[in-house]
Amino acid sequence: MSPGSLVLLLSILGALGLGDPGPLEDVVIDRYYIPKICLREVQMGDFIRYHYNGTFKDGKKFDSSYDRGATVAGVVGVGRLITGMDRGLQGMCVNERRHLIVPPHLGYGSIGVAGLIPPDTTLYFDVIMLDIWNKDDKLQITTLSKPEHCNRTVENSDFVRYHYNGTLLDGTPFDSSYSKDSTYDTYVGTGWLIKGMDQGLLGMCAGEKRSIIIPPFLAYGEKGYGTVIPPQASLVFSVLLVDFHNPKDGVFLEHLEVPASCKRRAVTGDFVRYHYNGTLMDGTLFDSSYSRNHTYNTYIGKGYIIPGMDQGLQGVCVGERRRVVVPPHLAYGENGAGNKIPGSAVLIFDVHIIDFHNPADPVEIETVYRPEGCNITTRDRDFVRYHYNCSLLDGTKLFSSHDYEKPQEVTLGANKVIEGLNSGLLNMCTGERRVLIIPPHLGHGESGARGVPGSAVLRFEVELISMEEGVPEGYLFIWHGDPPASLYEQMDLNKDGEIPVDEFSTFIKTQVAEGKGRLMPGSDPEKVIADMFRNQDRNQDGKITSEELKLKSDEDQEKIHEEL
Repeated sequence: MSPGSLVLLLSILGALGLGDPGPLEDVVIDRYYIPKICLREVQMGDFIRYHYNGTFKDGKKFDSSYDRGATVAGVVGVGRLITGMDRGLQGMCVNERRHLIVPPHLGYGSIGVAGLIPPDTTLYFDVIMLDIWNKDDKLQITTLSKPEHCNRTVENSDFVRYHYNGTLLDGTPFDSSYSKDSTYDTYVGTGWLIKGMDQGLLGMCAGEKRSIIIPPFLAYGEKGYGTVIPPQASLVFSVLLVDFHNPKDGVFLEHLEVPASCKRRAVTGDFVRYHYNGTLMDGTLFDSSYSRNHTYNTYIGKGYIIPGMDQGLQGVCVGERRRVVVPPHLAYGENGAGNKIPGSAVLIFDVHIIDFHNPADPVEIETVYRPEGCNITTRDRDFVRYHYNCSLLDGTKLFSSHDYEKPQEVTLGANKVIEGLNSGLLNMCTGERRVLIIPPHLGHGESGARGVPGSAVLRFEVELISMEEGVPEGYLFIWHGDPPASLYEQMDLNKDGEIPVDEFSTFIKTQVAEGKGRLMPGSDPEKVIADMFRNQDRNQDGKITSEELKLKSDEDQEKIHEEL
């Protein structure tokens, strides 16, 4: 017959008026609340903590741990408790509640307790079990969840940041980092934590969740802690490891994607444009260049960024994707930054390198095709027609002459195109194709241009379609040989002593047609000739006199003499 059945039988007999069944031979146990989960039952030699109310048969209270405001702690089965209680507590689970009826011979017997418990008194106890442990217990660690990828686990001397909920074994909460809205940050294995937590954090991955049950002798022992942790209390911690590092850590690099062709790697002094996502070790995003739709642009190795990124960007290739893990002493340290980067936080940057350059870089020229027998090449002031495709180094297309009906036209050296493109078009043959890499200081600079990001390195694919020999700067027409000795007389076609615009135009066109001179290319010949006439018609009366007519070379010589 079970103890519960015995209690029920006694109640029935009383109700039927059959009288008192007589003295009890053993403790009567009524397990009136049994928790659904019972990980452990009280055994002989276990240390326990419990609350109780003790009453007589008439309900009069003779003792209560509740009234004293402290639980009872002791060892079961070693004679420190009355025999009835020793027996009645056997097999209890944490949070189980029992009614115990203890006969006198298993209580205080024929002697009783002077002034408190009369002799030969049956005692009634209402007990709740709060804690069970044994001196042979070890730390109980249960992994609740664990990240798929775990490159490293906690070791002694590591600095950890974790969240926790702390409860007693019966579920009573005593502390929580979540309520403080801040992780608990400390070193492991250096004596800053209770021994059980020091041991329980070892081997954890960032992002791992554990349940750690710590017996009192690995926690706060006989003294407890303040008013929240009683003496001899087992502690249960639900822990989420947010991040960890070691003060000796350097930057950790993970090369996620490296282009097959990497002609050059970034070094100190280079200016790098890159996109990034910045996260904490638990995956919390704290910053992203993508959200701003703008790359982060900076020099590396110069102290403009946190030391960890200064180191982590060394050696990158254009187009590379790299993960840079930065310990706090190479990031924002104990203070953190703003309200998004906590103190002592490990930072993870997933970086995509868009381009980089050095302020001393020239234009990089790669000849893709050069026709055989190329004897004539472009020079400064030549007029050229060319096709081009312009893109960023990551392949983003910006502009193309193929989107228009005609090739691009420009006079080299006339400041009509960016300096790098002008340089890249020099010394080309008609039909030649080149790839030009133009650093921003020879392109559109820090400010960029419409459709071109600031500080962007540009890639041009160019093909020279045609070229016309130019004229020196400031000239509209030059002679292929020496000009006629009697220039004015030859220009005065009707010999009337003056040269109107039609005579001037006819003469210049004849010189061009006979190959004796050439006009500035790339402009309307009529407009060029009109400008030439206007320059010679000094008094603007519509005709040129012999006194007014001067060669450009003579004018330049006169200016030199004047300056001297």
